[in-house]
Amino acid sequence: MGPIAVTYQPKSEFLRTIIARGFLADCTDLQGLDEKLTEGPVTCYIGYDATAKSLHVGHLLNIMLLRWWQKTGNRPITLMGGGTTKVGDPSFRADERPLLTAAEIDANIAGMQAVFDRYLDYGTGPNDAVMLNNADWLDGLNYLDFLRDIGRHFSVNRMLSFESVKSRLDREQSLSFLEFNYMILQAYDFLELNRREGCLLQMGGSDQWGNIVNGIDLTRRVLESEIFGLTTPLLTTSDGRKMGKSQGGAIWLNGDMLSPYEFWQFWRNTTDADVGRFLKLYTELPVAECDRLGALKGSEINEAKIVLANEVTTLLHGAEAAAAAEATAREVFEKGGTGEDLPTLELTPEELGDGISVVQLITRTGLAKSGKEAKRLIADNGARLNDAPLSDAGLMIGAADLAEPIKLSAGKKRHALVVLAG
Repeated sequence: MGPIAVTYQPKSEFLRTIIARGFLADCTDLQGLDEKLTEGPVTCYIGYDATAKSLHVGHLLNIMLLRWWQKTGNRPITLMGGGTTKVGDPSFRADERPLLTAAEIDANIAGMQAVFDRYLDYGTGPNDAVMLNNADWLDGLNYLDFLRDIGRHFSVNRMLSFESVKSRLDREQSLSFLEFNYMILQAYDFLELNRREGCLLQMGGSDQWGNIVNGIDLTRRVLESEIFGLTTPLLTTSDGRKMGKSQGGAIWLNGDMLSPYEFWQFWRNTTDADVGRFLKLYTELPVAECDRLGALKGSEINEAKIVLANEVTTLLHGAEAAAAAEATAREVFEKGGTGEDLPTLELTPEELGDGISVVQLITRTGLAKSGKEAKRLIADNGARLNDAPLSDAGLMIGAADLAEPIKLSAGKKRHALVVLAG
């Protein structure tokens, strides 16, 4: 699903901005929300389950949405799923998520908070962001009271009709009762945030539409509050891949899980057809400038990709990291150098021993996920050692070879250094 065509012309700065930039997939009542936004600051939330130590590029669209929400004078809530992570969102999944301990969930939330701090201003002002944890109200629920007071508002027939559940059942894949409860708990989050924080809007990806509508219906029934839901498109790249996935795995937003250089390189490698769209969604450049850059052809589009990579990396890692990544890329690609900011594997003399296979090095630097994949890369002439073709999968690297750092490459765009610890 892509951005929708909107015939209604909103008055609020937020809706005008996100429609022009391509963020809007659907809204429960666009005109009603617009009227609320023109009356003064509105509180909204997006929920994030703490399933990993970092958010990834797939989350970045909605993080930018929250940033625009705050920049246009409104108050964002980042809701950490300390409670719901214990259940696991079944939406469009083929299997049940692994259950995490409370300590793992807390550690994941801390890692995610470091990313949010880059994009949002937290505090106590009227439009300062607030971070809350749904464990604060979900952990203490009395099961029988919850069934009686909240469960009676849910129709199992209707819940089974939601596409996220229906697709799982149609494939005859098991859906546990634990997971089935997830949508009730998420709906209850919206009710609690409306009651506690005056929250009037939940936003999320279009795969969350059913969960969002559930929360709106529940809150209207229990509190008789008028609230809203808004979704963003589920993005795929122009060649059909899910946004945020690469050959090397997830594109993490925490610098200790993915270096600023690798993050920069991900955006520099954007397909030509996606440049204009990604500039509008992931940067704050004016729409007209995004359109101009996205329309460039031939070699000029590469400069637009560098602008995209610099802008996105600056927002997350800072201008200095973006400039260093660009300098490294130019040295590696234009001058044939090694580039100091490339991902680096540091070997101790003990690890090196009498020598280490090049297949092991390709795997340990992350250029391949397994030894089998590394061997296939070499067999397909996709691997290079110090910019020279690498054809011998049995090659051993010894101490003499590492007198200077060596550069390994997978294809034309992915590189890493191997150095011997001094």
